[in-house]
Amino acid sequence: MRAAAFLYPWDVIGDPDAPGRLAALGVQQATLASAYHSTRALTPRHPRHRIVTARHAAVLYPPDPARWARRTLRPYVQDWVAGPDPFGAATRALADAGLEVHSWVVLAHNSRLGADHPSVVVRNAYGDPYPWAPCIARPEVRAYLVTLAAEAAVRPGARGTELESCGWYGLAHLHAHDKTAGVPLPGAAQYLMSVCFCPVCAEGYGELGVSAGELRGAVVRAMEPLWADNPAPAGTGGRAGEWAAVEALLGAEPAGVLRTWRDRAARTLQRAVVRAVRDAAPDGFRVLLHADPAAHRCGANAGVDPADVLAHADGVVLPCTGDADARADVLAPFADRPAAATVAANLTVVSGLGGSPHTLAADATHAASLGANALRLYHAGLASDDDLTAVREALDTLA
Repeated sequence: MRAAAFLYPWDVIGDPDAPGRLAALGVQQATLASAYHSTRALTPRHPRHRIVTARHAAVLYPPDPARWARRTLRPYVQDWVAGPDPFGAATRALADAGLEVHSWVVLAHNSRLGADHPSVVVRNAYGDPYPWAPCIARPEVRAYLVTLAAEAAVRPGARGTELESCGWYGLAHLHAHDKTAGVPLPGAAQYLMSVCFCPVCAEGYGELGVSAGELRGAVVRAMEPLWADNPAPAGTGGRAGEWAAVEALLGAEPAGVLRTWRDRAARTLQRAVVRAVRDAAPDGFRVLLHADPAAHRCGANAGVDPADVLAHADGVVLPCTGDADARADVLAPFADRPAAATVAANLTVVSGLGGSPHTLAADATHAASLGANALRLYHAGLASDDDLTAVREALDTLA
């Protein structure tokens, strides 16, 4: 299976050994961030630093002023990686080491955008804003994401792209000293706390026959037992069971209205984004989405319709870290993929982030038996030397 590893430009810039070290792992591709959210990242082998703090979401290349002129929503530039075009410089260094480079673009996850433009973010049933989650049903957000995708994906030297957060973002943020785990929220409750009630979404619900006020009340009532420590149904049977639990909490009709509106917003955004990238890209440019086969899921791996997404994208990158059952749950819906489609199993190889590099060969073999035909390894820049040694040995075994 073709293997690729994720990297940040700051893993490469200033470290002349980084490209060769990555190539020596046995990967054929580097998936390199060109637009990314805020983070604090370890660089355990870099000769000049150990911690990089990306203070806010930003692009890692010089954005085109003409493209963004007269737009209210626009990408932010960065100042924590040296040089005018960190992505471009890192791409050239990696290509010189024999690696194919694909861009890695984070779309609907941007805390600074939400802080600067609070009217465009997801608002939950209680009215709380999620600054990190722009509402993808809003026309101005969609226009921004489509434009950003085309610019950030199609960079000089990139042979393809992987688009993360191309869909709904919700409650889960996993940043900023998160303190939301005091009350356990199973998947159905996570979904209910991620549903948006901004004016655009409220109008959309009404057009589908149920008022936003009625839906909001249903969500609040469904959540009330959880705040009193009465657990909600977790659902059984993987992702399908999770949605059944949503219907049990809300009722089939309200849940159906939410799903119809949100699925339509995500599906049309994904198609528009992929089309914009294709229009800007040369022939042969591969477009993959970081995805989850449950359309109701939110986050970095945005929910998709497995029967629809491969009609317009070249493939998907699927979260496959975990046990055999977890991999089967995420890969099975893509068993009937088109022959040319990429179904990449994304496996975390950083032990400190819950990954299992020492079982990589077995996990990748299992993923392949379920239909995966490519590997993504998260994340070569963050991994320890011991983790990278395990990756190199696993890829050698798989080869």
